[in-house]
Amino acid sequence: MDQERIGALIKDIRKKNNLSQSAFAKKYGVTYQAVSKWERGKALPDSALMLPLCEILGISVVNATVPE
Repeated sequence: MDQERIGALIKDIRKKNNLSQSAFAKKYGVTYQAVSKWERGKALPDSALMLPLCEILGISVVNATVPE
């Protein structure tokens, strides 16, 4: 998985929706620190969150997990 690519997609969608990291985190039941780590490519969302996040990112789970 390309953590940095996924993080950039999450950050882009969050900003396009005018959400703070805290608001985005609350929407998905995680901490703002987790969102920060995702966006910086330091961690990936939990596997239980991958499907909902991929849906809002407009990508398939396969595309999110396979390097380009």
